[in-house]
This record gives sequence, C-alpha cells and structure tokens, in this order.
Amino acid sequence: MASEAQLVKELRDRTGAGMMDCRTALKASNGDLDAAVDFLRKKGLADAQKRAGREAREGVVASYIHPGSKLGVLVEVACETDFVAKTDAFQELVKDLAMQVAAAAPSWVAREDVPGEVLEKEREIYRGQMAEQKKPPQVLDKIIEGKLEKFFVERCLLEQAFIKDATGKTKIKDLVDTVNAKTQERVVVKRFARFQVGER
Repeated sequence: MASEAQLVKELRDRTGAGMMDCRTALKASNGDLDAAVDFLRKKGLADAQKRAGREAREGVVASYIHPGSKLGVLVEVACETDFVAKTDAFQELVKDLAMQVAAAAPSWVAREDVPGEVLEKEREIYRGQMAEQKKPPQVLDKIIEGKLEKFFVERCLLEQAFIKDATGKTKIKDLVDTVNAKTQERVVVKRFARFQVGER
C-alpha cells in the first residue's frame, strides 16, 4: 500500500494541483487515486466556471510544421496574463494543441462553433440513412442525436480524444481544464488553421 506522501506526489504529478488540494482530494476519495483525480478535475471545472467571465487578452500563437514540411498548423491560445503565457504548462498545452490539429484535422474549436446549417445537413443525412428503418420518430431522433455526438467528437477540437493518451480517455477540453486549474487563469483556445500541401 502506497504511503500518503507517495499518493500525494503521484496525484500532483498527474494533475499539477497543489499539495493541500491533493491531500484534500485523497481524503475525500478515501485514498482512491482515480477518484481523487476526478475530484480535482471537478474542482478545477468549478473554479474554471468562476473564471469564465474574465477576459483572456494575453496568450500566444504557435506553429507546428510536420516533418517533410507538407503539413503545418497555427494555433492561438489565450490567457489572462503574459506571465501565464510563458509558463511551461501553458507552452506545453499550446504545443500539444498544434500537434492535435495536425494529426486529427478538426474543423472547429468547439461544438458551439459548428454552424446551424451544417448541423441541419448532418441531421438530414442521418435521417436519409435510416429512412428504411421502421422506428418510431422519438427513437430516430435519439439515434440522430447520438450520431451528432460522434460528429462533434470527430470534428471539434475540444471534444476530440487527445492523441498522446493511448487510452482515449483524455479529451482536449480536459487538457485545457487542467492548465486552467494549474494556472488559476482563464485559458481559451481561440482559433487554429491547418495547411496541407495540395489541399484547399
């Protein structure tokens, strides 16, 4: 059985949270590390909600050029202060986001950014795919919403599974929330552009 100090250290390594927060989380979750991570993430989310109204006017624009120079990405991530923009946690987040955009080719930052007409067109396509199935309308609507969720996961950066996490459990928005909690500032993915030779 790991000692409390070992658990605190491991939790800090995994989440970047402060020592006292880690102790509180471990106490609240009876020493269960995964539950403690969830506890801290929820706390970070709650704290992030409080920061949601604050302005994020600082930040960086970063680039990633894939080996061979056939694929490149620009990404803009904002925060509240220049100090946070220079921290390792923020810089690493920006780098990871640029690589994610290069590898997973999202179309929008968040689901809220997807235009209404695109969603309507997707719904039409799904309805067309299921036209042969004799299912009640409310069941069809549920299936369509399920397919839309999958669409968001594939096409929206914040919804995508993080390419560096082999388990597929970490979403990009989790990464942003972690840095938000670590820095105690509002961190916002503003926009990105992906360029590939031969693509328009």
